[in-house]
Amino acid sequence: MAPRYTDEFRLDAVRIATTSGLTRPQAAADLGVGLSTLNKWVQKHQHDNLMSGPHEDVEKENERLRKEVRLLREEREVLKKAAIFFAGQSR
Repeated sequence: MAPRYTDEFRLDAVRIATTSGLTRPQAAADLGVGLSTLNKWVQKHQHDNLMSGPHEDVEKENERLRKEVRLLREEREVLKKAAIFFAGQSR
């Protein structure tokens, strides 16, 4: 007997398949569904707005990622300066 999936799971699967950058076979394997099943869901929901609904989590995640990017850029600049400093010392 085939497993029953909730509508929420199907929509999340479609979102992952279309926006994650994974190939469809990779996404299907990661989600534990058949490739043909995932393709049917994508066909059915391809015109749905998959980001509708509460955006609070998305906004929080975007803010967290912006902070992380700022921190990583600062760290990169420190490492660049350290590399230049140590390259000058080794001469």
